[in-house]
Amino acid sequence: MAELTGKTIVVTGASKGIGAATARAMIEAGATVIAHYGGDRSGAEAATDGRAHLVQADFTDMKAVDRFWDETIELAEGRVDVLVNNAGIMRQTGGFADPIDEWDTVWTEAITVNVHAPARLMRHAVRRWLDADEKGAIVGIGSWVSTRGTSHPGAIAYAASKAAISAATKTVARNYAAKGILAYIIAPGVVRTQMSVDTAAKLGGEDAVTATLPMGEWVPPEDIAETAVFLATGRARHLTGATIDLNGAAYIR
Repeated sequence: MAELTGKTIVVTGASKGIGAATARAMIEAGATVIAHYGGDRSGAEAATDGRAHLVQADFTDMKAVDRFWDETIELAEGRVDVLVNNAGIMRQTGGFADPIDEWDTVWTEAITVNVHAPARLMRHAVRRWLDADEKGAIVGIGSWVSTRGTSHPGAIAYAASKAAISAATKTVARNYAAKGILAYIIAPGVVRTQMSVDTAAKLGGEDAVTATLPMGEWVPPEDIAETAVFLATGRARHLTGATIDLNGAAYIR
């Protein structure tokens, strides 16, 4: 595959799970990849095998988000073609039964990391593309919980934050399509990641969760990665604004 040769692609949260698979797939498709990580540099190194620029940033700090973008632009020599907003956090506590202090802490963190940080990166990207009269694309990694709700009430803040950033991404698509700025959302179901394993533990274990899935299996992170690569090619312009459900028929709407 060399469909992305010549493109520079930013992937946030590239240390593990969907982000790691996506960074790897973008590299294999020929892209120059700038891979963000929070604290797990070794994970990002393993995912990219020394074939990407690694940039650290704490997404609870908006100044760090801004520095990340500035460093990204420098590494990219001014040109970013695609931003993959993948980085996110989901706590297993902070639901209705938890103390109010814990509720407040989890909600603040979810909104900051899952909404404010990726929205700020979208702002940087869109403004740059508009100022330079360039085309670009945003691929947001969402979740089916943004439309169906979550089966685990402790993850209510996560579900709400994913709905919020999805709406922000759709707003970019709706307002800047004529400028050649595209935006998509991939909404996975139960993906084989540590985040899903942790959630399954709250819902009766992996076997119990798997039993609810029509295909009887969790979605491999590589499926999301391959979809992101396709969107990054720019061949699906009229799909802009769409939410792509990727859940093995576990949620059909």
